[in-house]
Amino acid sequence: MLMTGCSRPQYEVRNWLLHFLFLFSAGLGHEIFYITCLPCIHWSLDPFLCRRLVNMWCLVMYIGQVMKDTLKLPRPISPPVVKLETRVDAEYGLPSTHAMAATAISFTVLLSAPSRIQFQFEVGLLIALTLSSLVCLSRLYTGMHSVLDVICGALISAIIMFLTYPYWETFDRFQLTSHISPIAALTLPLFLSYTYPELDHYTTTRGDTTTILGVGAGCSVGYWVNEQLGQTFEPQGVLPVPLPTLTAHALALGAARFVVGVFALVGTRRVMKTLSLQVLYLWYRVAKNDDSARRRREIEVPYKFSTYTVVGLVNSILVNKVFILLGLL
Repeated sequence: MLMTGCSRPQYEVRNWLLHFLFLFSAGLGHEIFYITCLPCIHWSLDPFLCRRLVNMWCLVMYIGQVMKDTLKLPRPISPPVVKLETRVDAEYGLPSTHAMAATAISFTVLLSAPSRIQFQFEVGLLIALTLSSLVCLSRLYTGMHSVLDVICGALISAIIMFLTYPYWETFDRFQLTSHISPIAALTLPLFLSYTYPELDHYTTTRGDTTTILGVGAGCSVGYWVNEQLGQTFEPQGVLPVPLPTLTAHALALGAARFVVGVFALVGTRRVMKTLSLQVLYLWYRVAKNDDSARRRREIEVPYKFSTYTVVGLVNSILVNKVFILLGLL
């Protein structure tokens, strides 16, 4: 129920179950999900699947963000909708990158997993459809997108996957074995970050895109390094391997890996963000208390790219080695 006597529309929650379900589903497209849950696929399931997932995630998110800032179609007007998120309100609406990411993540794993892990495909399809649908519906519930935004986002992601699927294996070989792979993995995303479309007002899209491209660059270099060292941490034996048995011991190890891994990534992010900003503020002679300076391209792009490239490297190389040292693998 809306109340109109205030500067922002007020609302009353009448179904708390759906409210928290859609807020949680919306969170599946935020950084906290990417930096916690997605790496668990690498740590506890199969780095191969995580590699495929990160590659497609970076591709569809870059295309989606650029389309937003090229088409410049607004988000739904409030009122009549009630917007439950404020951070991205200044961004444009079409397509919904939440819908794009949810579709790409769910169905990339579904299409890649049968050759690696034994599972019932119909169950996996149901899970993929459920997760992607919940994220899409959450964007309508939170008032951040229209139905058209969400449908276009899901369709664009599906088209990208359809067009690129025949080349996944070829790119995989290049990424892991080519001598120019780490160079391309660093230079191309950095170039795309610096040449991101300029707007007449500040939004979070350029920074978020740089973050995603930085993670992809770091992970890609890390996967190449692991391949050269012969330490890919992939499942051993005849593929596809059975799903891990959910015993109490396995769950305890998984929880320990999650805590250690997330602590390593969040700590790395904190340290790199602080160091990179200090260096850039000194280089450009910016006052340390000038928080608005980090919105400038010459500061935002290098600080976010360097920070999240190192996060990607730590995720793909160092965390598994820490697990070995602690006896968590």
